[in-house]
Amino acid sequence: MIIINLQAMIFAKQVEWKRHITLKEVAESTGISRMTLHRMVKNPAYNACTEHLSKLCNYFDCDISALIRWQPENAVRQIIAA
Repeated sequence: MIIINLQAMIFAKQVEWKRHITLKEVAESTGISRMTLHRMVKNPAYNACTEHLSKLCNYFDCDISALIRWQPENAVRQIIAA
């Protein structure tokens, strides 16, 4: 399963950019709705479209591998159940 590391990316960029980043700011800068971003944060296995992933990579100025990762299905079930 593909996992979106949006929350971790936001934290990393807050440290790098030395300022707070809100979902509202990301939404306004990328054109992705705040609710969609919220879903990505709350459900790391959210089925995001490639257009959204591209916009997030552009916003964070990162490679796709910094934003997403692959994890075996059984490990994902354990994360969601926790």
